[in-house]
Amino acid sequence: MDRRAFIGAVATGMIAAPLAASAQTATTVRRIGVLSPSAPESQAELQAEYAPLRALGWVVGQNLLVERRYANYRGELLPLLAEELVRLRVEIIVTKGTSATLAAKSATTTIPIIINGAGDPVRSGLVASLARPGGNITGFSVLAPELDAKRLALLRELLPGLQRVGVLELSTNPYYRTARKEFEQACRSLRLQPIIIEVVAAGELENAIAELARRRAQALFVQVDDLFYYNRVPILSAALRYALPTLTVGKEMLEAGALVSFAASDAEADQRYAAFVDRILRGAKPADLPIEQPTRFELGINLKTAKALGITVPQTLLLRADEVIQ
Repeated sequence: MDRRAFIGAVATGMIAAPLAASAQTATTVRRIGVLSPSAPESQAELQAEYAPLRALGWVVGQNLLVERRYANYRGELLPLLAEELVRLRVEIIVTKGTSATLAAKSATTTIPIIINGAGDPVRSGLVASLARPGGNITGFSVLAPELDAKRLALLRELLPGLQRVGVLELSTNPYYRTARKEFEQACRSLRLQPIIIEVVAAGELENAIAELARRRAQALFVQVDDLFYYNRVPILSAALRYALPTLTVGKEMLEAGALVSFAASDAEADQRYAAFVDRILRGAKPADLPIEQPTRFELGINLKTAKALGITVPQTLLLRADEVIQ
């Protein structure tokens, strides 16, 4: 998925004409906002995101208007964009990630906020508990600390002699600081030494990977973040040049050259997000809706990358894989 290709159509032109038509037929149009720290999605990705909403009766351009706001990796813009959505009087703010959710929480205590894929919302101070979030926030948590431990175990299984793992983190993502202790503990439990390098912008990625190689990292763990997703090709090309087997999150990262990927199902995330939107638009209160967690996970292995690195993938892993790239 290339999220950069589809920039203004949904938020502006694509919506305007159908909205006029719906007004003529007296259809009640509901308005929600989406706040993202990244760049606009592609048309294909938006269609996939909207499909579960359509199945529940919410059709963008007919009875649903979506105001999308993107920070384009400039985290300092998120509070301003959140305030703009509040001024537009949207009925819901859907947030992509921890930073966006924190910005929305600061902007409003009354408009329902739906988390779509943030890290641990309790640890980040977003909600009181998963079962009883309270306030105006609910949604879908990717449970990063638990998933990171599983990913590290997979990496250890794939590379039994692994001792030092390089880790890329985005310094402006507040989640990583709150989860650092647990991540390091997971590494210690597997007898792994983490070598963590924080970056701020895409221009730092090449040097960061070179520094990890200089510090004798034997593999690369790319944390979940849109900056890394959008720069997956240069990241994974650099990792291959430095002979670093890479563990990532998501099918697109795997296709770009990662050795192994383990992630919550995107399809499940889209379905959960749509269900939250549907329930709240029909009158449910966020405080009454527990934070949900992923139940479906996908393991992917890139045998082409394994061959290039001279790695033999255990048959036990191949049998468990949901996707194998030859």
